[in-house]
Amino acid sequence: MRYRRVITGTFVDRPNRFIANVKIAGEDGSERVFRCHVKNTGRCKELLIQGATVILSEALPGKRATRFDVIAVYKGDRLINMDSQVLNGVLAEALPHLGLFDGISSLRAETTYGDSRFDFCVEHEGGKAYVEVKGVTLEKDGIVFFPDAPTERGIKHVRGLADCIDDGYGAYLIFVIQMSDVDYLSAEGSLHPGFWDAVEQAEARGVKVLAYDCLVEEDSITLRRPVRIQLR
Repeated sequence: MRYRRVITGTFVDRPNRFIANVKIAGEDGSERVFRCHVKNTGRCKELLIQGATVILSEALPGKRATRFDVIAVYKGDRLINMDSQVLNGVLAEALPHLGLFDGISSLRAETTYGDSRFDFCVEHEGGKAYVEVKGVTLEKDGIVFFPDAPTERGIKHVRGLADCIDDGYGAYLIFVIQMSDVDYLSAEGSLHPGFWDAVEQAEARGVKVLAYDCLVEEDSITLRRPVRIQLR
């Protein structure tokens, strides 16, 4: 996935979960603070710290109150994409090449099954499968963690995937790690251990649980390679 014109700014503060104040230098060297849209409602406190270098994408002209979107941030030398709205597109681009399904005939987004709404329904030669995507941005010393906040909604999704298995369909929980060169995805230290309890139960019922990292550049993000998941 590629972004339209991107520029670099300096994070100032985040008055609410949707807005960040970012300092941007003009062509004449002057600086101005812009209110920018944050495309991630998570806490991201370890990423959005005062003085951090952030990557912004200019929004299409329209009636928006904000001109720029915050799409990525540098954590030291590591560039981390934090655009949760791009993840489905990233996976949809890569899905035909991952070897999970043969002969995909239909890929439908935002599909309801039972009382859950999943990111994708995939129809393929082997039948039908439901896929839920979770983005990962929390990293420490090369290890990534999920979730970074309590997520009852996430538990509901996991249990819903297990119900799909019981009804004869395939089910996949896929973690998209929004950075590269990580060691593994860990449940240890998770801010919601109950989520991983639900994942283990779902896995025992047949849900496939996978993780992939991404090649993240200032103007793009591409799914890259599998990453090990270490639950305990």
